[in-house]
Amino acid sequence: MSLLFLKHSNRVAAVLATLFFSGCAVYAGYNYDQIYGMPQPQERMLPASTPIAQRYLTDVKPLIENRCVVCHACYDAPCQLKLSSSEGIDRGANKDKVYQGTRLLAANTTRMFIDAQSTAEWREKGFSPVLNEREQSPEANTQAGVMARMLQLKQAHPLPSETVLEPDNWDFSLDRDQQCPTIEEMDQYEQEYPKWGMPYGLPQIADHENDTLIEWLAAGAPMTGVAPPSKAIQAKVREWETFLNGDSLKEQLVSRYLYEHLFVSNLYFTSDKRPVFFKLVRSRTAPDSPVDMIATRRPFDDPEVDRVYYRFIQVRETIVDKTHMPYALSKEKMARFNELFFEPYYTVSTLPGYEPDIAANPLMSFSQLPVNARYRFMIDNAQNTIMGFIKGPVCRGQLALNVINDRFWVFFVDPEMADIPSVNSFYNAQAHNLRLPAENESNTLPLTKWISYSKQQGRFLRAKNTLMNQTFENGEHLTTDLIWNGNGSNDNATLTIFRHFDSATVAKGLIGDHPKTAWVLDYSLIERIHYLLVAGFDVYGNFGHQLVTRMYMDFLRMEGESNFLSLLPAQTRRQELARWYQGADQHLSLFLQGDINEFNQPTGIQYKTDNPKKELLNLLQTRLGKVSSNRFALSNTQLASESMAALSAIEQHKGKQATLFPELTFIVIEPSERNVDPQLFTLVRNSAHKNVSSLFDEASNRQFEGDDLTLVSGLLGSYPGAFWHLQESQLPKLAAQLKAVNTEQDYRKLLDEYAVRRTSPDFWSFSDKLNQLYQQNYPIEAGLLDYNRLENR
Repeated sequence: MSLLFLKHSNRVAAVLATLFFSGCAVYAGYNYDQIYGMPQPQERMLPASTPIAQRYLTDVKPLIENRCVVCHACYDAPCQLKLSSSEGIDRGANKDKVYQGTRLLAANTTRMFIDAQSTAEWREKGFSPVLNEREQSPEANTQAGVMARMLQLKQAHPLPSETVLEPDNWDFSLDRDQQCPTIEEMDQYEQEYPKWGMPYGLPQIADHENDTLIEWLAAGAPMTGVAPPSKAIQAKVREWETFLNGDSLKEQLVSRYLYEHLFVSNLYFTSDKRPVFFKLVRSRTAPDSPVDMIATRRPFDDPEVDRVYYRFIQVRETIVDKTHMPYALSKEKMARFNELFFEPYYTVSTLPGYEPDIAANPLMSFSQLPVNARYRFMIDNAQNTIMGFIKGPVCRGQLALNVINDRFWVFFVDPEMADIPSVNSFYNAQAHNLRLPAENESNTLPLTKWISYSKQQGRFLRAKNTLMNQTFENGEHLTTDLIWNGNGSNDNATLTIFRHFDSATVAKGLIGDHPKTAWVLDYSLIERIHYLLVAGFDVYGNFGHQLVTRMYMDFLRMEGESNFLSLLPAQTRRQELARWYQGADQHLSLFLQGDINEFNQPTGIQYKTDNPKKELLNLLQTRLGKVSSNRFALSNTQLASESMAALSAIEQHKGKQATLFPELTFIVIEPSERNVDPQLFTLVRNSAHKNVSSLFDEASNRQFEGDDLTLVSGLLGSYPGAFWHLQESQLPKLAAQLKAVNTEQDYRKLLDEYAVRRTSPDFWSFSDKLNQLYQQNYPIEAGLLDYNRLENR
């Protein structure tokens, strides 16, 4: 089979051509077991040094990544088919949806590389193969394999010639019914859905690309795993594993804290030219021995061993943007951890247990670690910390994300405020009021729990307001000096969060015009959000668990907003709160009036205008200007000044004009100057709401007249809704045409001229160019984009 694959045998091509045209009809209704034998997982993994493995790496794997992984990665991959690794391809598909918001009981977890370690184990968990697992012959491999049949189906039935696909024949909604046919169901699938070959709803791949994949499949789909790290990198892994596995109680507790905050990140070493990414995991085995991973739903669940070891395992999946959270490790970072956690004097007398009511509450489980050390650790890399809320354990989540506004700024309380005895004592005393939903694990009854959490949050806020009224009596210290300035150099001090309906992006810097709302986060707030949405969230949890998590986040959002409002005059606080929560239900209104808004000390800022919020945001921009990242600023663009003016005009559209645009539009502009690379931009649509406290009826809270657009330099977000590709010389015309976009028909005419639609013959060449530019510009941060939200307009 290897020779067939390597030599592109004419005989194989002839056989495949015959089967391509007649196979479906000839074998329809036949019993595959009788024709090709009983199925069983095949050994497909070869040493990387073999020629056939090298061909997989150089020719096949890039095709799968750039044509398949762009839709098949993470939990939201159709049919749970994750094609981002050799092991995932061999694992296959599953008809059950991970995102099932109505389930009464938590589902069994199916996390790649965690919940099963072999293809045979995945078969026991209900996954069906997409590769042939019967007789290994070219005929069987192409006729008894779902992946081969899907490719053949697409070649036989390419996309219709229509510019916009007929909605009655295509469903691009994320919650669409998924067919997920097994090989035994492929005949019926081909008859009922002849146009639904792969890639679904996108142009067929080029003939030579299809030939490469079919030849590989005919040869039995030989693959190889990722190359092991170099000896130099392995030495760094040993150094960090030694650091994280000290024997003292203090070392063990610090390592547990670091692990529970970094487990979702992709760790890499800054000195490497080409980064190799790792995950930090819990293991039953110590360093210098093979990792024996402890697989639990949450990072703080009982490991059921006497001693936990923290180990590095190499990331074996293709890096995709929607889950990629790079975190740099270096000698400087290790020194910083030592400075924060080991240089201060304190004692750890005992290790906390893993009982849910303790382990799910970091204010209790890590009470022996200095609050200041914990807080500084989290804000040192604040973008990564908050990115975990967005990318961590989920790939999408409307229920979780409709709890935040579409664009807002985030600031942090200066950590010096957390380094006083009264603050440490306060958190210790309030630990019982800061319990989180994860203590109930993954099956929760929402109503009773929400009432309980509402009462405890009220008790906490009353105590917090009492402390704040004492600390900031008569406005003392209640100025912009309260806001962390990044120690004069850390650009994590200012962040902008964009919500894109059911996904979101966290970016450094204060992006766009002044937002409607802003957050100021302190230690307890950022810590609780992490344990609510990252460490404690279970995407496989039942309806109650997911609902209570979302409802609890209401409290935390309002607390962050309240911290910001405290810097405004008292009357302005009430006015802004009323604007932010127009039409809020009676229970929420009582909660806001009774608990959130009890802080009554005057601000220490001397306001000079009749628009204090605008003035405050200007003051913060000035204070933090030195450390505020300008990565997404339009001034970074290498285009002519008149082109910049046209670009600036694009984001001036507001209201219903803005509503016509998708959440994210990725734009590639070809500069007039020949020696300048193509320039990348993102047009973000920000949706306005009367309030974001409604659980299930978000549409009724929409304020379409308040929608607006934000244009940034570079790519922002992972899920493009539309692509534009134009020459720099076309920018003035584009700006003029945008002024006339008032209806859906107007918008489609605009796309006719500038868009690369999902039906475009140039779609895949444009996709390759876009991903290549992204990787070229940001080799550490970039990952493959996801096309599951591309619109059909």
